[in-house]
This record gives sequence, C-alpha cells and structure tokens, in this order.
Amino acid sequence: MGRRGRKKGADGEKRRRLLLQAAATEFALHGYHETKISMIVEKANVTQPSFYLYFQSKEAIFQELVDMFQQQLIMFIKQSLLEEGLEKHTLEGEITERITRIFTFFQEQPQLTRIGFYMANESKVIKNQIAILIEQNLLEEQRNGYFRSDTDMHTVAESLVGIIERLTKTRLLNGLSKPEKLANEIVRLLLYGLKNET
Repeated sequence: MGRRGRKKGADGEKRRRLLLQAAATEFALHGYHETKISMIVEKANVTQPSFYLYFQSKEAIFQELVDMFQQQLIMFIKQSLLEEGLEKHTLEGEITERITRIFTFFQEQPQLTRIGFYMANESKVIKNQIAILIEQNLLEEQRNGYFRSDTDMHTVAESLVGIIERLTKTRLLNGLSKPEKLANEIVRLLLYGLKNET
C-alpha cells in the first residue's frame, strides 16, 4: 500500500495534508465502509485524480491514518517512562502529567483516535502493543523503587489500557471530562485505591 509519486513542493504537501484531514473526518463520521473517495476529495476540495497522486486507494489513506495514530501513541508511551531518581513526593504529579499528555493527544486528534483506537482492524494489536510498552515502563519503574515489588505489572498495564480506552470513549471524546481531570482520577485510583484512610 505504498504511495504513488507525489507532487513536489509546498502545494503538494498541503494537498496531501488536506486529504489526510478530510479522510480522518469522513472515516470517523461515517465509518470505513460508508466513506467513499468522492466524499474525501469533496471535503478536501481537490479533484479525484489529485487523490491518486498521493494515495493508491481508500485502503491506503486509511492505513496511513492508522499508522500515524500508532506511531504517535507509541511515542507518548515511550516518553512516559519515569526517569530514575525522582523524589517520592513528586511521583503522583509526574505520572499524572504523563497520562495527561496521552489524553491530550486523543483530545486534539479525536478523528485519528476514533480510527486508530476503535475502528481499525489493527486497534486490538495497537492496544496490545501499548500494554506491552506500558508494562515494560512499569517494570523499570518498579525496579527503580517507585512501586511495590509484589505488584503484577502485567495486570496493571492491561488495566491501565482498559481504563484509558473506556474513559476516552465515554468521557473524553464526547467532552464530558478534560485530560487533566481524567489523568488525576486514574492516578489517584491506582496509587491510593478506594479505601478511605480517615
């Protein structure tokens, strides 16, 4: 599903970006099967032959959107690893900030998130991949003494992906919660549990 020879220069890149944005909107709104190339080019205000200068097919542009989502999400997960030597009292804030970045990405790219996290056949693979990356981060952080050594980090990673997936769909993408609030609630739940200490 490679790209055909694309037009050179700023105009070509602008047209390509417009097509990707339009495709993301149409796929997120209508679903993969209902979206037609004619809908994408109309939304992007380009001709159908222009579409084929940049993408071989509807499948190719959809796949590029999925790949964009996957690459960006993996980058955020890799960057969320807590560095060594943090003070214990800063731990809650540091973790909250990293989860907030992920939710903010989802909020700023809602169509891409709907496509990559929920619609694409690869969404299950993407979630499995980020669960593995999160588990690797958690194991490293556990070795660095940030978390209890008797905690199964596989369970924590899988749970975290499930929580993020569900809250993104039910609270974030429909505007009921902000990234910071969701991240704060998740971190407080995972770090302190539900037990009332008073």
